[in-house]
Amino acid sequence: MALPQISESPQPVKELKRCIRCISDTTIPEIRFDAKGECNFCKLHDKMEKEYPLDEKGRAKFQNLLGRVKRDGTGKEYDCVVGISGGRDSTYALYLAKKAWGLRPLAVHFNDGFGNPVAGENMRKATQRLGVKLITITSDWRESKDLKIAFLKASTPELEEGTDLGIATALYGVAAKENIKHVLIGQSFRTEGITPLSWNYLDGIYLKAVHKRYGKVKLRGWSPNDPGFNLNPWHMLYYTVFRGIRTFLPLYYTNYVRPEAEKILISELDWKYPGAHYYDDLYQSLIFYVYRVKFNIDRRLFNYSALVRSGQMSREEALEKVKHIYVIEDPKVIDLCIKRLGITREEFDTYLGLPPKTFRDYPNGYWLIALARPAIKMLCLSGILPRVTYDKYFSAA
Repeated sequence: MALPQISESPQPVKELKRCIRCISDTTIPEIRFDAKGECNFCKLHDKMEKEYPLDEKGRAKFQNLLGRVKRDGTGKEYDCVVGISGGRDSTYALYLAKKAWGLRPLAVHFNDGFGNPVAGENMRKATQRLGVKLITITSDWRESKDLKIAFLKASTPELEEGTDLGIATALYGVAAKENIKHVLIGQSFRTEGITPLSWNYLDGIYLKAVHKRYGKVKLRGWSPNDPGFNLNPWHMLYYTVFRGIRTFLPLYYTNYVRPEAEKILISELDWKYPGAHYYDDLYQSLIFYVYRVKFNIDRRLFNYSALVRSGQMSREEALEKVKHIYVIEDPKVIDLCIKRLGITREEFDTYLGLPPKTFRDYPNGYWLIALARPAIKMLCLSGILPRVTYDKYFSAA
């Protein structure tokens, strides 16, 4: 069944206020403005620029981190796990790890059944040309599909909670199994920003609560090497403290400019653009549609704002782009996703019409995360957890 007719711009918001520096606005519940009209996300960006400077001091810190990765990998086949999706950011991180930083990476991909074939071919060519082994962790399709439907019924923005947690558990599970101490993630605050907590809350306790209420398929239990969709604070404690697995984001220390990275990937790895940012995952087409028509959420706000702050996109260009529906919202792909979930269009529209909720409407572990705030800060400052963990749950909240 064809999608209903949609307008050419996001739903209007009364008394919309926008940051004078980036394009973040009051559709983001966590946004705050100073007397000049600059938002708290811009201030967080400036703080992170100081913490991850692209100068001699920053390069020295990064070299120390790389040195630790190599030392911890001495005598092993691999010294790090690199998460890869076939998109630009993760492929470039893998490229740099192998070609520029002299690491011995093991590439790990999580497959939940909605991968873009273009991205899949990108992964194959990249790992083959770089001489890197690729491990694909394929989720139990029944569990993956059941979780997606459960979150549609839950009526919260975390439509890909299962996949997000599945990616994390795949990386930790492989690192634990192979006794690898470091996990590298290809993400940059200068090009992507930090997702507002109300738009993307990641918590294994929350996932279990939604699944208990709406799920129909029993989820597998947790084991260190095969965690499935299980990642609560205690599991994190096991991986980070008891197993000593460190996660860091190397692109934070790199002057990562997307057009320049694309040229390298195309030339060196025959990389193909999947069609849009995040489009290594076809389910994002459905997510962007639901976000816009149900939640009045446009994730381009924080993505483009990051590019504006880092000088990779003008504010005027960003404002013009968000006037139009994002190309990722392909009606044919949305219909394909609905069909792949095994539900009818009528069922999907019923879920779409449910009153919007947030993670706070369900049992979750944020109270425990808040209680552990000092410990989380210490773990981030010591490098056991990436600093973005603290910023995600506290600085941007």
